[in-house]
Amino acid sequence: MVKNTMKEMTFKGYRRPDGRVGIRNKVLILPASVCASDTTRIIASQVEQAVTFNNQNGCSQVPSDQQFTMDVMAGYAANPNVYGTVVISLGCENCQMDLVVEAIQARTNKPLEHFVIQENGGTISTIEKAVRAARKMAIDASMIPREEFPMSQLIIGTECGGSDPTSGLASNVLIGEVSDRIVEAGGTSILSETTEFIGAEHILAKRGKDDRVRQRIYQIVHDYEQAIRLVGHDVREGNPSPGNMEGGLTTLEEKSLGCIHKGGHATVNEVYDYAKQVDNNMGLVIMDTPGNDPSSIAGMAAGGCQLCLFSTGRGTPTGNPIIPVIKITGNRVTYGNMRDNMDMDASPYIYGQKTLEQLGDELVAEMKQVADGKMTRAEALGYTEMAIARVCNYM
Repeated sequence: MVKNTMKEMTFKGYRRPDGRVGIRNKVLILPASVCASDTTRIIASQVEQAVTFNNQNGCSQVPSDQQFTMDVMAGYAANPNVYGTVVISLGCENCQMDLVVEAIQARTNKPLEHFVIQENGGTISTIEKAVRAARKMAIDASMIPREEFPMSQLIIGTECGGSDPTSGLASNVLIGEVSDRIVEAGGTSILSETTEFIGAEHILAKRGKDDRVRQRIYQIVHDYEQAIRLVGHDVREGNPSPGNMEGGLTTLEEKSLGCIHKGGHATVNEVYDYAKQVDNNMGLVIMDTPGNDPSSIAGMAAGGCQLCLFSTGRGTPTGNPIIPVIKITGNRVTYGNMRDNMDMDASPYIYGQKTLEQLGDELVAEMKQVADGKMTRAEALGYTEMAIARVCNYM
């Protein structure tokens, strides 16, 4: 493989009625609140290809927090890796069923069913009805054939967690190399983790396509720092984390300078709010997400990305309910110690055994295989960690 052949490459995906293209074919059993989460767990366990997650929110939230939750729920249902969605609500939560359904329908026209526990005879009756609806969706989904699509149809998320110096030296740099390639091929790459821009935001801002984008980069960093100060703390109290420091990162600026390598060298074309819909063919964009891995990945998945490239120096098992997460480490000790969780070893770049271009070819090949249906390590293990960004305490 020669660099930049992504322009000629294709993958086998699923065409959706809203025009988007998925690389998985899931039926989402969506809990509208924490009170519906155990019910959705039981439903999903009885339907092949069904997925769900533990929604800890959906009620007792201030409006801005509730909006985060609504955007993630609607975005998950709209994600092209999802064939259709069965929404389950208790009935008295703040995220009322009509609001959730309306938010989903504003994003997509894919199959949608919904059941309210308080209106359907309680848990067992709701499970029975929802399982029947979900099984029909799963059967219908199984009839959808894979088709060939250009790589420009991909929206990739980029994330780093459990970082150490090898992240900034190798694995983040490798993700940046592939990010540049997907941008050159006409696709979209999302750079996330606003807290890990701090100290390097001026470098990203210089790459903004215009003054509006440049100012937005500065603004999201400032807003994040201010939000944490409002509760009497500083972002540097918990960032770098103890694991980061044990691995050799000493300051947030060091961590940030390594983090932004995931964005490669392309122009930053847009800054999206958390969990908002990301457009296709946008090149490099930023999403305003926390540094917390599950909630950051959730925001990008809600934005429509079909897969995530995840760099980790110390090692992490993180997955996601609806998008495959490709785990990459630049630490050869971690690759050996956590072989069950790692999809790729980027350490040969540090030791001069392989060039960045060679490793980029390998990661592109892995991405294509995953897009074609190959399971990642996290998928094979059944990891579906899930969190949603928060603004403040519950009401």
